[in-house]
Amino acid sequence: MRKKDVLFKLFYSTFYLSTFTFGGGYVIVTLMKQKFVDELHWIEEDEMLDLVAIAQSAPGPIAINGAISVGYKIAGIPGAGIAVLGCALPPLIILSIISFFYQMFIENLLIQLLLSGMQAGVGALIASVVIDMIIGMDKSLLSYAILIGAFIANYFFDINVAYIILFCILLGIILSKRRKKA
Repeated sequence: MRKKDVLFKLFYSTFYLSTFTFGGGYVIVTLMKQKFVDELHWIEEDEMLDLVAIAQSAPGPIAINGAISVGYKIAGIPGAGIAVLGCALPPLIILSIISFFYQMFIENLLIQLLLSGMQAGVGALIASVVIDMIIGMDKSLLSYAILIGAFIANYFFDINVAYIILFCILLGIILSKRRKKA
């Protein structure tokens, strides 16, 4: 496939996903996996999990970070730029329209019911992302210990996710250096 065609398909895919995805970045990550791993076969599933991990740990919106990671993996710097443009344009357009008609939207009962129903669907999609990530994760005892420890630290002890991520990065560096020595 020509680079121009790849860039167009990348733009169209991220634009389409961003247009019809409600609920934030974690939802779009699942749909990106379905599109770029399962449908187009541009990325392997393990690579996608790595790209998601990078997108989650980088500052900024996960949808944009995911688009950068996937776009760069597929087509380098032009791919990252095209994917970000495709991902950012739909919310910009939609929010511009909504802000223009805000008063009419906020008073419309049908819109209120629609948004309430979408919240339930978003919860299910986020659960799907978590399950996919657990299934694709390394099956070592250490991986499960880190997963459970991170959950407990955040949920029960209210430790900020940024500190948990930094701890996991530090732990990953230490473990990789240990493996190189062995």
